[in-house]
Amino acid sequence: MATPDYILELRAKVGHDPLWLMSATAVVVRPSAARPGVREVLLAHRSDFLTWAAVGGIIDPGEQPAIAAARELLEETGVVAEPETLAWVHVQDPAVYPNGDHVQFLDLTFRFRWVSGEPYPADGENLEARWFDEDRLPPLSDEMTGRVGHALAAGEVTRFEA
Repeated sequence: MATPDYILELRAKVGHDPLWLMSATAVVVRPSAARPGVREVLLAHRSDFLTWAAVGGIIDPGEQPAIAAARELLEETGVVAEPETLAWVHVQDPAVYPNGDHVQFLDLTFRFRWVSGEPYPADGENLEARWFDEDRLPPLSDEMTGRVGHALAAGEVTRFEA
């Protein structure tokens, strides 16, 4: 799903001015079949920024964050997964989308356990979606490296930014 309708309605009123939004990220892991003891991480190659990233998106009004992350994951990759833990709560740096929209997100990053489905670019937001061994990830932004790193390192304790 592209930009939610309520964001489009807000944008009609505020134009490209900054919006404060909440997002949920799903860092999905599963055991590697080829390399025992190694986990695979699901990443998608975004069509807007042309970067690899964990799947996530805007939390709809009233939506539970983990449910939002699971919804985005299914919509974007066709993968079903279950949340295991909230790994990181942080404020992202302000960003500008290619269309000129200014945003800043409070992101809730979850580690998810893969349940079923093989990834594919299901909704047009991504060019590709696939598994990577945790020690063989493609280049990621510093922001995404933080999300994936905290999710992979997380036990049952959430990391909060101070």
